[in-house]
Amino acid sequence: MSRSPAPRMSPLAWAALATLYIVWGSTYLAIRVSVETIPPFAMGAIRFLVAGAILFVLTVRRGDRAADPIGARQWGASAVVGIALLFGGVGMVSVAEQTVASGIAALFIATLPLWIAVLGRVFLGDGLSRPVAVGILVGFGGVALLVAPVGGGATLEPVGLVALVISPIAWASGSLWSRGAPLPKRPLLATGMEMLAGGAALAVAALVTGEPGRISPGAVSAASAAAVVYLIVAGALVGFTCYMWLLRNAPVTTVATYAYVNPVIAVALGALLLGEPIGPRTIIAGAIIVLAVAVIIAARGRDQLPPPPDD
Repeated sequence: MSRSPAPRMSPLAWAALATLYIVWGSTYLAIRVSVETIPPFAMGAIRFLVAGAILFVLTVRRGDRAADPIGARQWGASAVVGIALLFGGVGMVSVAEQTVASGIAALFIATLPLWIAVLGRVFLGDGLSRPVAVGILVGFGGVALLVAPVGGGATLEPVGLVALVISPIAWASGSLWSRGAPLPKRPLLATGMEMLAGGAALAVAALVTGEPGRISPGAVSAASAAAVVYLIVAGALVGFTCYMWLLRNAPVTTVATYAYVNPVIAVALGALLLGEPIGPRTIIAGAIIVLAVAVIIAARGRDQLPPPPDD
């Protein structure tokens, strides 16, 4: 049986991909600015409850509703995925970026394909080709270099470091579990439901940790408020719309290049706009991680990769 040819990259597809690079690469910067004056769980709750409500309202009555009913099973699956991805994944990025530079956070999250490969092998029995195995070893070597307290590099604050380790593991776990989950078949509707569930979990975390009592409207800077609006409109609505459209209109392997372009953009923006330092060790470790991700993506051919926990 002959395969259907992969979609070609039209000018519109290139424009959508460039938008995805810039938007998702810049969300690390926006998170860093937003948590300067807004606690991380409260910020995430606002971000995903608003974005999720907008997506849900816009998509719930569209498409083939008869073939894609929304009931308790769909909401339950969306809750599991949303909590894993948006509370465990994105929420931990927000916690980490209170003390960790946005560019460093982006490099940690770039290891997502490595964790998907490792956890898929351990829990689902997914095969690992030699190039993928090499990519995993090289990628984690880059992470070790990034965090090693040698060579004059800055030592990462422990809570931020732990959060950055948890984030891609949680995101990879939720992504793997979602493979057989009874999620809605309409992708943007499923995303909206996951955002609502993840936002609700973040709101509970904010209440449990007493964040509402630490928020003073007068103390929230205009920059932080603008960053949250940017994360809602650009990071969630524009970013996911471009991503879903590209999956249907461009080669998956080309779309997957966001996984190693985004951290480069994030590091550059953090240095240019926030003055975050980029030492030789960060450059070398980042290059190693990006190379490892590129090897894994190339070795896996047309396998779809999930969006990163920074959208």
